[in-house]
Amino acid sequence: MNLETIPQIKHTQSDNFFLLAGPCAIEGEEMALRIAEKIVEITNKLEIPYVFKGSFKKANRSRIDSFTGIGDEKALKILRKVSETFDVPTITDIHENSDAPMAAEYVDVLQIPAFLVRQTDLVVAAAETGKVVNLKKGQFMSPEAMKHAVQKVKDTGSNKAWITDRGTMFGYQDMIVDFRGIPTMKTYAPVVMDVTHSLQQPNQTKGVTGGRPDMIETIARAAVVNHVDGLFIETHFDPANAKSDGANMLHLDNLEGLLTRLVAIRKTITSF
Repeated sequence: MNLETIPQIKHTQSDNFFLLAGPCAIEGEEMALRIAEKIVEITNKLEIPYVFKGSFKKANRSRIDSFTGIGDEKALKILRKVSETFDVPTITDIHENSDAPMAAEYVDVLQIPAFLVRQTDLVVAAAETGKVVNLKKGQFMSPEAMKHAVQKVKDTGSNKAWITDRGTMFGYQDMIVDFRGIPTMKTYAPVVMDVTHSLQQPNQTKGVTGGRPDMIETIARAAVVNHVDGLFIETHFDPANAKSDGANMLHLDNLEGLLTRLVAIRKTITSF
């Protein structure tokens, strides 16, 4: 799969959305391969262009005792093994300038976390690797403000940028998705809807983020109807015991049914 063609989805005749999916964090090799194998099986069947997602480390945690990773190089090598085993591109998020060249040796897409998307040096460092840069819209930012983040990528001489919407803060402990942002941001770059993070309930008193996984299909359907280019879905075979963001992840057993229904919606709206 040529990543440069993913934003335009030129490599498939199905005109499907593309999918970024996988666990929140790389917890180990066996779990990563198990999740990737299942998603590859589903996306091949449904002709959905697929990128495996997994964080090699989690730097933004509410509590100091929260899981942050199994070791940078160890996790990155697992991402490479997923790519080589299943012939799929991979994406991981970076948090410091030095992460960019390191992660670029192992993955195909570098993701800028929402809280860091205004960090100019970090965005530039990612773009200068030549990889696709996935810019997560800050929870505190308007859709219109994302044109400046995209421009930072373009100013390095690269045109490989995506924007991912992951909701906007609604009070202290909830998120809301403004679907008016999709057509706005599509004028700047291909747009992905981060379905699962948009359903987070942050800032809980216990220091562990909550979520509303029961609303995953609602947000995903609305995104597809509004012509989003890609979907971002975190999934796990045991969300209750996942080491990060289990409260808002989709159970892996439910992924095929969800994607099947979303593909049907996509076909319907593209027929008009």
